[in-house]
Amino acid sequence: MPSIKDIMQTMEYGPAPESNSEVKAWLQARSAGLGHYINGKFTTAEGELIEVSNPATEEVIGRVAKGNAGDVDAAVRAARAALPKWSAFSGHERAKYLYAIARHIQKRERFFSVLETMDNGKTIRETRDIDIPLVARHFYHHAGWAELVADEFPNHAPVGVCGQIIPWNFPLLMLAWKVAPALAAGNTVVIKPADLTPMTAFAFAELLSEIGLPPGVVNIVHGDGETGAAIAGHPDIDKVAFTGSTDVGRIIRRQIAGSGKKLSLELGGKSPFIVLEDADLDAAVEGVVDAVWFNQGEVCCAGSRILVQEGIAPRFFEKLKSRMATLRVGDPLDKTMDIGAVVSQKQLARIKGLLATGQVEGATLNLAPVDLPKRGAFCAPGFFTGTAPAHTVSQVEIFGPVATSLTFRTLDEAVSLANDTRYGLAASVWSENVNRAIELAARVKAGVVWINATNLFDAAAPFGGYRESGFGREGGRSGLLEYLTIPADRQGKTRTAPALQPQVVPFTGKADRPDIDVTAKLYIGGKQVRPDGGQSYTVLGKSGQAIGQAGLANRKDVRNAVEAAGKATGWGNVTGHNRAQVLYFLAENLSQRRAEFVSALAATGASPKPEEEVELAIRRAFWYAAQADKFDGAVTATKSRHVTMTVNEPYGTVGVVAADEAPLLSLLSLILPALALGNRVVAIAAQSHPLVATRLYQVFETSDIPAGVVNLLTGERDVLAKTLAEHDDVAAVWYCGSDEGSRMVEAASAGNLKTTWVDHGRLRDWRDPRQGQGGEFLRRACQVKTIWLPYGE
Repeated sequence: MPSIKDIMQTMEYGPAPESNSEVKAWLQARSAGLGHYINGKFTTAEGELIEVSNPATEEVIGRVAKGNAGDVDAAVRAARAALPKWSAFSGHERAKYLYAIARHIQKRERFFSVLETMDNGKTIRETRDIDIPLVARHFYHHAGWAELVADEFPNHAPVGVCGQIIPWNFPLLMLAWKVAPALAAGNTVVIKPADLTPMTAFAFAELLSEIGLPPGVVNIVHGDGETGAAIAGHPDIDKVAFTGSTDVGRIIRRQIAGSGKKLSLELGGKSPFIVLEDADLDAAVEGVVDAVWFNQGEVCCAGSRILVQEGIAPRFFEKLKSRMATLRVGDPLDKTMDIGAVVSQKQLARIKGLLATGQVEGATLNLAPVDLPKRGAFCAPGFFTGTAPAHTVSQVEIFGPVATSLTFRTLDEAVSLANDTRYGLAASVWSENVNRAIELAARVKAGVVWINATNLFDAAAPFGGYRESGFGREGGRSGLLEYLTIPADRQGKTRTAPALQPQVVPFTGKADRPDIDVTAKLYIGGKQVRPDGGQSYTVLGKSGQAIGQAGLANRKDVRNAVEAAGKATGWGNVTGHNRAQVLYFLAENLSQRRAEFVSALAATGASPKPEEEVELAIRRAFWYAAQADKFDGAVTATKSRHVTMTVNEPYGTVGVVAADEAPLLSLLSLILPALALGNRVVAIAAQSHPLVATRLYQVFETSDIPAGVVNLLTGERDVLAKTLAEHDDVAAVWYCGSDEGSRMVEAASAGNLKTTWVDHGRLRDWRDPRQGQGGEFLRRACQVKTIWLPYGE
């Protein structure tokens, strides 16, 4: 054994093992198998059992029941039965339970830390210092929201029974991210832990029994993907929350399309780690340690694409190699280890396969010179150099402790490389120039951006992605809203089918013809254009007489409109004040043509009070003009030495599909909030009453709306809506139509996982400001970006 003098000379680490005797005794006492936790009771582990192994030792540490459809049904019934009483509790009563959970987590921190390490393979330093403290933080934070929810979210109610499916990379933390807000909002829960890492969830269930949580409020069903599918597809689940791969997220989106279930998805990422030439290189190297090698790289927001400015690249990579050589890989229960085991041999094989592919495609793999343990699923940390944007490893999540790298010359090139991915979960920017850092933060398409930091998390800071990294947020005010609903949105009567089906053949019936024939076209890119198919359909008035023809748009017209909208990116960069001026001007021009629109509405017979509808449309334009520079983000209290900002960013191109009822007011009620927050719009006018909408072309043209910001099509509602929902350059779709059309839009949106807002064929009273305008429209018109900035000492 070396002497202290020798150790001081070599500075070598000695072993510092964390005792796991208490956890081993706990596991031994449950070695017969772990059942589900349903209605406040533990079921007997029967039937097929899933073996759970410690990935660092490959020893079986437990067996859990594999939930089937009957188990899921029992859990959902228990949650449904518990919902009325739990949701009727005062916020204070719910807060007391959440507070108790937080306190008991803290009292058992060491136990949960060791169990999580043995179950998952991550180091004890990470479970002890990061994961478990954050679990407690989430329950504390949401105890506060439970206390405040009635005051802060008037007119909202719990969604109902929530089905939650969590991954294996942060088992207990992901459980806390989902269970805490659901309970705070008054919902009940059926949650499925990952089959690879179910142990801390079982221990959490024991903790719930310990604090006396009412039966059925939280139900835990173990199992694999089939069990998760049974939860997501259960007809009595009201909300699905999933964290996992993008491919599975896409399957769930299609599975529950049209069901009326609320959905939030936190999916994959390929996040850029951008190092500018003026960065503190030593700090940035330490950032890579936290971004890529933290949690063995098994982090959805890992900074796995390192982008370095050319002038500093050689120095940066030499420093990175030197730092990588000091990393220690081994027994995750040893407190001196930096990197533990990946979650399973299967995951290790996947990582190795991708590393081999990267080398075959021409990249150079730089691995740390470490001796890996002979037993266990261990992977040496490393990074690629010489990768190209098109390489497989540059586009696919490795989900292991290896990053790719690229160099860039200019900020514009950095932005282009950073956004060259289907994902948009997170980004990390390193620069000593705050102006350049903030510029990059604004231009990168990511839901979370860290400046001179990485992988910072807090219960008050919304977390979630753009693009195919999913939609919805977890944490903070935005995260709580995912578990609340507005009851009035589901109370409308069923909408009837459009009164008019487009007919392109000559109409021989009665007609109310103008003195000079009027040709209503489409409005694309700031111009009135003929339909691509060259066809129009006859529009009928209230007495069944023909009152004109409208252009019959097709798929090509939708594509042209989306392309025009994609070119109008400047609209999202102008100030809210400038957008407000344009919307006020639109209201002014609509007012000047009031008589014309009243007459057009009267001719349709669709508006019982045409004068009122026009007046309400003008007022609605004023209301959204007023909101354009007032629907703000926030500065959130999170960690010391940081300012955490939440910024409301436009989606980009939003497709809106208007209802037949209130054809002017409903259309503008959808277009205006999207414009107010900086989006571009491709709108589908009311199928049966398109000529009201076509009169807006000249209003748009005289209101200083830039070309491409508003594009308006007429034609068959669901044909055009499907094309919008399938288009990869459309970021969001709002649909007012039928129940079947709602299902179609949600299913079609799975291609690029765009966010959707559909009404499931329920009528909305567009004249009522509580239904036809408001904060919900504005919230749906933006996505939250969370930016972490250094602040103070």
